[in-house]
Amino acid sequence: MIQVENLTKRYGNKVAVNNVSFEARPGRVTGFLGPNGAGKSTTMRMILGLDTPTAGRALVDGKPYREATSPLSSVGALLDAKAVHTGRSARSHLRAMAATHGLPNARVDEVISMTGLDQVAKRKVGGFSLGMGQRLGIASALLGDPKTVIFDEPVNGLDPEGVTWVRNLCRYLASEGRTVFLSSHLMSEMAQTADDLVIIGKGQIIAQGPITDIIAGQGEVRTLVRTDNVEALTSALAGHNVRISTLDANSVEISGVSPRQIAETAFQERIFFYELTPRELSLEEAYMRLTQGAVEYHSAELNGAQEVK
Repeated sequence: MIQVENLTKRYGNKVAVNNVSFEARPGRVTGFLGPNGAGKSTTMRMILGLDTPTAGRALVDGKPYREATSPLSSVGALLDAKAVHTGRSARSHLRAMAATHGLPNARVDEVISMTGLDQVAKRKVGGFSLGMGQRLGIASALLGDPKTVIFDEPVNGLDPEGVTWVRNLCRYLASEGRTVFLSSHLMSEMAQTADDLVIIGKGQIIAQGPITDIIAGQGEVRTLVRTDNVEALTSALAGHNVRISTLDANSVEISGVSPRQIAETAFQERIFFYELTPRELSLEEAYMRLTQGAVEYHSAELNGAQEVK
């Protein structure tokens, strides 16, 4: 279990993390989201004892990670997959790590096989692709069979098969009762992987809780309706704060009224429809709404393909 209590980190006059508190619980995948520069990496480094907090504390299973008697068995972390001696082979790198904790070479072979590195285990890490480096970083994190796993952008550089594998791995580790703390910018993957979310912006917590609650709290249910009589349905539902967006000649998206009320109105007005589908916000939409005031780096909008260079 990870417990972060009033964690603060200042670099001179800049406050990178400001009074942050949250928990990541065993048996669940906790997603850690936020714009670039929001304080995610700094928070993870403080959890792992790599940076010292200005105030507050971070605990892993009730104590600071620096006090762990067997660090690899307590927390497995992937923060920077490139932090490896490039002249060593993947197997040599993992065996050197294993030796620090008295782990057998058999465990090295297990994580190599688990992460799909069998064919390249004897190759020097300096020649690895980005995706292969990520797999080695994950193998390193799993080496000590840790109770808590911290992954920072673990799918970076992975192909679709690798992305799916990481998703399934995180779900599997959580199912074994481990704590999984995961940072990623891929909202579609986070939506399929995380149970809980912690969203940070400009060093402060913006939202936290079960992912379903966070999405539900950011907008009304919208309903997609397909009918041959859009005009009649629009007229029948007009008023009462109902908002209707026309998608095409036979499709509208309606908010401000429940799907049941739409069906009842259509029935009373004898309006035939052939689809009525409630549509919740996606995680990406909810995230964009929550963080719209916390984005530090903004991209310029492009006005036409001629501006793309």
